[in-house]
Amino acid sequence: MKVKFWGVRGSVPVPLTNMQLQRKISAVVQRIEPEDLVSPEARELFISKLPDYIFTTVGGNTTCVEVMLNDGTIALFDAGTGIREFGISLSKQGKHIRDYHVFFSHFHWDHIQGLLFFSPQVFNPECSITFYSPVKNLKEILSNQMKLPYFPITIDQFRAKINYVTIPPEGVTLGNAKVTCRAVNHPGGCYAYKITENDKSLVFSTDTELREADFIKNEKSTKFFENTDLLIIDSQYTLDEALEKHDWGHTSFSLGVEFASEWMIKKVVLFHHEPLYEDKKVYEILEKARWYANNLYSYSPEVILAREGLEIEV
Repeated sequence: MKVKFWGVRGSVPVPLTNMQLQRKISAVVQRIEPEDLVSPEARELFISKLPDYIFTTVGGNTTCVEVMLNDGTIALFDAGTGIREFGISLSKQGKHIRDYHVFFSHFHWDHIQGLLFFSPQVFNPECSITFYSPVKNLKEILSNQMKLPYFPITIDQFRAKINYVTIPPEGVTLGNAKVTCRAVNHPGGCYAYKITENDKSLVFSTDTELREADFIKNEKSTKFFENTDLLIIDSQYTLDEALEKHDWGHTSFSLGVEFASEWMIKKVVLFHHEPLYEDKKVYEILEKARWYANNLYSYSPEVILAREGLEIEV
């Protein structure tokens, strides 16, 4: 499986501001020494040594993660504004993929607001798009955001072939993979997904407020989480913020690392970043999370930061 991140922010989209861009440029200028400019090679070397928070950006789009299975089947998890970038990217590359599978964790705005702009796919009669959720009235929920006065185009105006699947308790089969889900703690409800293909597995668990019960070793939790290759988990808060915002439905990065360690998960991806955090703050959290993982007395997972464009092979 190949994973690619198209939207990694939580709550609202956060485009890079002029002031933030100016601060990045200023930070680069302050680091330049005369010897960094003597040749193209010196300039390239200088650039390669810049901190990631200066030379790259985490991205400002809301939740959307692509998983490409070994047979080329594409599963998308949530339809935040990142799904628009996914669609645009395919068009620019001239890729004419006809079948898409979109799984919804829940239906807060930051997880559905890009669906209307998943173009040209939703307006292409040659495309087939299947929407999945354990919630039974999926079509009604999605349709309700696509009508006047909220939007001039209704879901019935999509020209792609649209299918709706209510995920049964045993999950669904997608290509050679099995997709299952389980409820997680979030206001209004939310579901985590697990994809297993051959001997590899990943868990997508956005908008999750971890509780003590999530660490208990019972049969269902063990089957879902233990020894997973990759865990993508909500890590929106610092520990202080998580305590202050109890019951808001999100997790601290430290608790996410502990959770991955408890379930012997190989890699944990920090995801659903706080919209108030600039790139520097998010990368500082990554450093702290890695330090924390390396100083746990038990198993230490590899800690990765979700950012737009990041690709991981599972």
